[in-house]
Amino acid sequence: MELVVVTAGTSDPSSTRMLADRTAQKVAELAGQRGGEVRVRVIDLRELATEVTTALISPMVGPKLDKAIAALREADGVIAATPVFKAGASGLFTSFFQVLENDLLIAKPIVLAATAGTARHGLVVDDQMRSLFGYLRAMVAPTSLFAAPEDWSDPALNKRIERAALELLLLMESGFASKVEWRSYNHEDSKDFAIDLDSDLMRLAAGGS
Repeated sequence: MELVVVTAGTSDPSSTRMLADRTAQKVAELAGQRGGEVRVRVIDLRELATEVTTALISPMVGPKLDKAIAALREADGVIAATPVFKAGASGLFTSFFQVLENDLLIAKPIVLAATAGTARHGLVVDDQMRSLFGYLRAMVAPTSLFAAPEDWSDPALNKRIERAALELLLLMESGFASKVEWRSYNHEDSKDFAIDLDSDLMRLAAGGS
């Protein structure tokens, strides 16, 4: 199975990347214990910043961004991790997911993760990130991950990582996304939808009498 890690960490080394890597490693470890195999691919958004910005203001999709989109399309599972700035997910992180096709992540199993300099940002994952991926109709794992500086030495973080990794693996193994007919769930308007421009109401709206 293919597991894609999307990380928006900006520093090097990055605590956001560290959290994502530890989660991916645990998914691969659990898969091995169950007789499976998980291959991990990493999308480092720092390397895509220019192409993401270009895609926001034009229809241009650069080669690195195109490769990232292809990886997500083929993914059986995703770990999406971001640092938190000013009580919100990284602008680079949200911009990346905003330029994707609306239907690219439908039913994809995803674990959400975030890091911050203070525990006060702990609700960002469930308050902001879940709503974004809810709109994209991804299959978000029940356990989300958040790490402030004090959490790295807390054994409870490892327990949450293991729980989230197992949830993600079970969703990946189920093959849910491939078993459901998703075309009827697409965001795009039906091509059969039509507006009668000749009606009295439409003529009035256009400034006619």
